[in-house]
Amino acid sequence: MTASESGGEWLDPLPFLRGTAWLDGPRAVRADPASLGVLPWDVSERAALPIGVRLEFTAAPGTRAVELRYRARVPEPGERLREVAHSFALWREGRCLTETCGEPADGEAVVRLPLPADRVDGGAYTVHPPESQAPVVLGVRAVGGEVRPAPPRPRWVVHGDSITEGWWATRPAHAWPAVAGRALRLDPVNLGYAGSARGELPVAQQLATLPASLLTLAWGTNCWQPVPTSAPLMYEVTRAFLALVRRGHPDTPLLVLSPLLRPDAESTANALGATLADLRAAMEEAVRDLRAEGDRRLALLPGLPVLTPEHLADGLHPNDAGHARVAAAVADAVRTHGLLAGRAATRTA
Repeated sequence: MTASESGGEWLDPLPFLRGTAWLDGPRAVRADPASLGVLPWDVSERAALPIGVRLEFTAAPGTRAVELRYRARVPEPGERLREVAHSFALWREGRCLTETCGEPADGEAVVRLPLPADRVDGGAYTVHPPESQAPVVLGVRAVGGEVRPAPPRPRWVVHGDSITEGWWATRPAHAWPAVAGRALRLDPVNLGYAGSARGELPVAQQLATLPASLLTLAWGTNCWQPVPTSAPLMYEVTRAFLALVRRGHPDTPLLVLSPLLRPDAESTANALGATLADLRAAMEEAVRDLRAEGDRRLALLPGLPVLTPEHLADGLHPNDAGHARVAAAVADAVRTHGLLAGRAATRTA
């Protein structure tokens, strides 16, 4: 590939990145590198994956494609879903335009994503990289024209568990925070940590440091198992978690999504005698009490009615249709409660 075919020098990818919380050198990470010692190991492990991190750009007339230079692991031939697991998806206006599979040599490669020849210029494009391979984008450049970072959108910090992380969604763009982010025209920062999100107070302290125009907390199912929590403890942990978040965000709109349907846990007691229904009720009671005590920027979305069993891929995680329903419920709650009224875009370097 010649320089004339590629269109010029590589651009710094950082201004193009969206969904970022912290940086560790060139890598986008989902926990503060300076505070990993206080986090549970499972949170630190999941935080190394760039879940929800994307690139957004606008293209000048005549731009035929965008190229990304990146470093990532590639699934071996024969690995399950190899091509899906290493595809870069180009989206625009809520629609996937193309998916392209990169082929790094010695861990580094260039992937070219063609832009539609019949497009109407204006508007932003989004590239969803293959999150599971932890790609690090090293450069961005246009083919036949010019690309620029898309204008920033209000920043939405979302914390949760594997459901928020997007498990069982067939593509990163189908995870519910990504879908709701498109609907609300927000920049979702996905801080979903599979296997954890049990109300860990060091996580609340980190959330308090992140600039945001909107916050959403969607955790609790892992408080039933694998780490059992009682209903009284769930009530107190919810209040403590929110109190720590509020130290950094005293007036930021905050939506709490209580645990979604989990049929095997709804009426089954854990080791401390609590069913998931008990834990959900305790979390919801804590949120309602805090609102009654004066936190008028706090809103609750009860999780139980959002999904039905046919929306669950494995009895716990939503399928694509389930993720879409969660996204729609969250977007509707944000609008109904007026949580974005008068909020300006807030970003961090």
